[in-house]
Amino acid sequence: MNSATRLGAYAVGLAVVFGGAAGVGKIVGPVGGTAEMASHDGGGGHGGAGGEHGAGGHESAASHTPGGLQVSEDGFTLAPQRTVLSPGKKTEFRFTINGPDGKPVTGFKPLHGKLLHLIVARRDLSGFQHLHPTQLGGGVWTVPITLAKPGAYRFFTDIQPDGAKRQLTLGADVFAPGDLKPAPLPEPEQVAKVDGYEVRLTGGLTPGKSTELTLTVSKDGEPVNDLEPYLEAYGHLVALRQGDLAYLHVHPDGEPGDGETKPGPGITFFAEAPSSGAYRLYLDFKHDGKVRTAEFTVHAGHVPVQEQEPEQGHGDEPHTH
Repeated sequence: MNSATRLGAYAVGLAVVFGGAAGVGKIVGPVGGTAEMASHDGGGGHGGAGGEHGAGGHESAASHTPGGLQVSEDGFTLAPQRTVLSPGKKTEFRFTINGPDGKPVTGFKPLHGKLLHLIVARRDLSGFQHLHPTQLGGGVWTVPITLAKPGAYRFFTDIQPDGAKRQLTLGADVFAPGDLKPAPLPEPEQVAKVDGYEVRLTGGLTPGKSTELTLTVSKDGEPVNDLEPYLEAYGHLVALRQGDLAYLHVHPDGEPGDGETKPGPGITFFAEAPSSGAYRLYLDFKHDGKVRTAEFTVHAGHVPVQEQEPEQGHGDEPHTH
């Protein structure tokens, strides 16, 4: 079997494993193809929250397609220069955001202190990364990235290009060939631990309604009252829906320096889940000069039980996040 055939078989295998994503989101493009080849029709929504609790200036999840399900929206297209990366190897990932005229866009409106946010997650919701690429000129963006394990990954760009009427979240699939071993989604828990910090989640998600989420940070049993600003806030939250990786990007209530918002220990968000289902939440917070990510699984509405296929013949340890 030649390399092209092996790669094609790998893509088919990924489509089977992550079939829910391909069926619901219509987002699996051809391996090695450009973003233009994988573009789709339809409008996408971008969920957000701030002082207006997700009501002003953002799309309603109940009436619009969630963000990240499309490689092209409102005439703007995410165009990776390559869609296959070697797992475990640091690679310079380069891409453009092409405008309605097909040419790379060179001007962007800053969002939370950055011109472009790149969010990466494997389709089993593991391997989360939040990166900020740099511009090389001519509309080309670049960022060094390592995809730790084989699998299909979703790359999201959070942007507002010049000429766009609103903030857009575009998504494209990138593949890391190899022996795919999907990780089971962790069960919902109220507490996440990372680097000696403990983050407690209160509140939940209700399909079609804006709900309040508060994440409280502590260390060594003591509340952290001196969180540092990160992306013009005290916390940054991304939520991805299991299955199609619909992207709900929310922001905290208030901001540093507004005279009301305290630097911890609690960070409050307002989020609207577009549907019932399991969601993975990723909270970025900064303390002692370092950004850390706490992860949670949250169920909105009724979530069907998904049985995991037992692995046979490998003798591997269970895969966890």
